[in-house]
Amino acid sequence: MAITKQIKRLDKSNVDLTLTVPKDEVNTIYRDMLKDYSKNMQLPGFRKGHVPQDVLERKYGDALKQDALGRVLEAALHEVFEDKDLPRTEKPLPYTSPELQGEPVLDLDKDFQFSVVYDVLPEVKIGSWKGLKAEYAYAEVKKEDIDKELEGIRDRNAIVMDKDDNAKAAKGDVVTIDYQVFEEDGSPSETLQRKDFVFTLGSNTNPYQFDDDIAGMKKGETKEFDKKFDDNYFEASLAGKKRKVVITLTSLKEKKLPDLDDDLAQDVDEKFKTLEDLKINIKERLEKALEVRIRDTKTSALLAKIMENTPIILPESMIQAEVEGRWRRMARYYNMDPETMVQIMKNSEGDDRQKEWRDISIKALHSRLIIETLIEEQKIDVSDDDVEKEFEKIAAENNSTAEEIKKHYDEQGILYLKEEIKERQLIDLMFKENTLKQGKKENFLDFMNQNS
Repeated sequence: MAITKQIKRLDKSNVDLTLTVPKDEVNTIYRDMLKDYSKNMQLPGFRKGHVPQDVLERKYGDALKQDALGRVLEAALHEVFEDKDLPRTEKPLPYTSPELQGEPVLDLDKDFQFSVVYDVLPEVKIGSWKGLKAEYAYAEVKKEDIDKELEGIRDRNAIVMDKDDNAKAAKGDVVTIDYQVFEEDGSPSETLQRKDFVFTLGSNTNPYQFDDDIAGMKKGETKEFDKKFDDNYFEASLAGKKRKVVITLTSLKEKKLPDLDDDLAQDVDEKFKTLEDLKINIKERLEKALEVRIRDTKTSALLAKIMENTPIILPESMIQAEVEGRWRRMARYYNMDPETMVQIMKNSEGDDRQKEWRDISIKALHSRLIIETLIEEQKIDVSDDDVEKEFEKIAAENNSTAEEIKKHYDEQGILYLKEEIKERQLIDLMFKENTLKQGKKENFLDFMNQNS
């Protein structure tokens, strides 16, 4: 189609796209549509597939034009948006739909013109990104961190056994519960309820903080109580509120922890002969994880500096998509249905909490766009040889071979891997071009658990 295109940038990273479709193209689409109807429609007095086109036009003229209008719109937008030469900054974002402006009318004797407005990737003009100075927080692996990891290994290798029917739930027990939270008016909440919810008592993996209320209950027991939720509780509809809760303890199990000895080390992996071997391995793993975390912290410190002189106007659809993505990741963390979590957060988050989530999402998007733009501006590319070296590196880290690692990567996976390598090369360049020094020293666990 010989479409004429005009694009006008608007205020909040969206554009107004005006397309003009020549009347000859419009008529071709219209006539093809009529042929299709004529072949498939059946009217009284005519055999199926033999309805004259002029009869169709007299009987259904306005409806046919509306149908044709929709087909012209779809064909024109598809051709423009699928054009491989269309800059990505002019393509609509995947999580938003172009919005038709006005009410265009199809006139077969004239060229057809219409406009749509949609969100696009923001324009990014990088400010100073070299010669900056930044401080970063850091930590060190200490003996208590290794000991805590050992306790985690003991817990994961524990034998879980049913407790006696008369036993009471205690910290460290594995419990299964059915729970129901009630609304202020006394009605049962449709979203704040669950059956067969399993967690370890006192492990902080229960988002509703029922641990103390369950302690002392027996298997099969149902307990009704009023729960006062913390003022800063993650779910705004419950923060600082008191609600009636009903819990039934349906299963109660206890963990028998193995001794901290050479046998435990050998059970973890046959390559460990002694407990000391296991401790050395833990230290190496923690230090490697710490190295990655410190690298992330350095990167964040530099990006914060670059963001100061690189303002970006983000479209609302992009922000909302990021916020909802974070809600879904939170749902997975708490083993909840993602759609339920999204609805809970949309319906119940207070203004302060909503702003906090927005601010975090905006910062993440701002950083990501800066990285993507710098990769493009610095012409950072990845060769097949770079990918092969990455396979070898991953293989060495996983005690495998490069060929075995390759089997896990399809074409899409390799594309993602290349993007990871590009970003790593950019960050190495950023470290080289700027000055970074250690700032505040933090506790290892606190440091590792912070958001990047």
